[in-house]
Amino acid sequence: MPKQKTDDLLALIKSLTRAEKRHFRLFVRRNQASDDILFLKLFDFMDKHKAYDESQILKKIPAIKKRQLSNLKAHLYKQLLVSLRLLNANHNEDIQLREMVDYARVLYDKGLYRQALDMLAKAKERAYECRLMTLAMEIVEFEKLIEGQYITRSIEGRAEALTAEALQLSERLNHTNQFSNLSLQLYGLYLKVGYVRNEKDYFYVREFFQSNLPKADYQELDFFGKLYFCQSHVWYYHMTQEFALCYRYAQKWVDLFTEHPEYRSIYAPLYLKGLHNLLNSLFNTLQYNRFGEALKELRAFKGKYGLSQSKNIEGLYYLYHYIHSIKQHFLTGTFSKGLELVPDLMKAIEEDRYNWDERREMVFYYRIACLYFGSGDNDKAIDYLNLIINQKNPDYRADIQCFARILNLIAHYELGNAQLVEYQVKSVYRFLSKMEELHAVQKEIFRFIRRVPRIMEEDLKEEFSNLRDRLLKHESDPYERRPFLYLDIISWLEAKVSDCTVEAVAQEKAQARYAIEPEG
Repeated sequence: MPKQKTDDLLALIKSLTRAEKRHFRLFVRRNQASDDILFLKLFDFMDKHKAYDESQILKKIPAIKKRQLSNLKAHLYKQLLVSLRLLNANHNEDIQLREMVDYARVLYDKGLYRQALDMLAKAKERAYECRLMTLAMEIVEFEKLIEGQYITRSIEGRAEALTAEALQLSERLNHTNQFSNLSLQLYGLYLKVGYVRNEKDYFYVREFFQSNLPKADYQELDFFGKLYFCQSHVWYYHMTQEFALCYRYAQKWVDLFTEHPEYRSIYAPLYLKGLHNLLNSLFNTLQYNRFGEALKELRAFKGKYGLSQSKNIEGLYYLYHYIHSIKQHFLTGTFSKGLELVPDLMKAIEEDRYNWDERREMVFYYRIACLYFGSGDNDKAIDYLNLIINQKNPDYRADIQCFARILNLIAHYELGNAQLVEYQVKSVYRFLSKMEELHAVQKEIFRFIRRVPRIMEEDLKEEFSNLRDRLLKHESDPYERRPFLYLDIISWLEAKVSDCTVEAVAQEKAQARYAIEPEG
């Protein structure tokens, strides 16, 4: 068995809960004594050890020969999946429906055509109720296969009805697939470049979106067609930084689940993703009160629907919970309080509890660094920024990589590391030029940091004030406002001018903007 497959087996075993392990052992022992089952012995050994050690396995389990180990691991992997499928069937509508289709296949193979059609009719009805149109299409095609061999004579015009049904399903699936493809392509583009950086980026994204946007009436789309329609527009307006329009489509996305509350548990990942995008757009449009309401709705999901049945749903819930709990502290300027989230968040990352990818971890490192920077702990901010900067040639989230380096320069400046800053300015300048991230705001910051050693101390406040005024001119520029989405550089400058902390400035702004009562 290749090393990658062995690693996959070990990862699967480590992901099992106590209940799943117990079910697997009962599942294996249902027909034979456990002493005779070599793959169960292999399971028990791998379950007790963190790392895979082939020599120890052969030593501790003499009945296993080296030549059969590869096949045993492959068989163990398959049996684990069979066991998990049985255990989770009651919690997954699509697994139950596929099981019914499998039963229909068995009946069909026995020549029991009427019974097979009855089973398919029940499965199809449920597929329509759950909007599982791909499965419904599969069922219709199976029905057509059976009807071609067995004439039921129970319904007049059965062939015409099935043909019309297949054509209708095909049209609905085609629209849904077109929108889902567009949404996925836009997401992939966003992961690579982030927000549009200039007119060239904007026209490229707009042309891509408009040329691939299916011509369909929103009101005539089914549930998934409408959902992917909204998702496509959310990604487009998010990338082009048209956050008011992004908010409109994110709200329509969540409203679909308000209209169909029964789908919140069935399609929990899509519901949570909709809330996540709604919260993002509310954050970007500074709608503090509405943001708080949407965050309450997100947190209520855990109590209403539970998380224990699906690691995927649990991982998504906590991913969005941490993202937006941190962002709430950004809105209010309560950076020090936000640091209370860090220990549990870092524990989840270090334990790889939810299988978050490196891109998501990188974004968390940056947000944690911003919390520490805002609270005045520049040393800790640098520690987290280095987790981003020291990654070897990552080909994702160029925006985060670039702004991590800018914040790192500012944090070192705050610590008085003048020589280090002077050395790093050049390398960061080259990095941003290579990544095509060197825009007016970054140039102004670099120009200032280079001049700092030559500025008299009594003139520093005036220079900070002048820099703030120059940057404020760029805040409304659609292609120059990106740095303000990643780093509240204006609050830092105002803190330097007024001799107070970044946190104090940010809280004062929040109190004025949202009419928030001061803490304490």
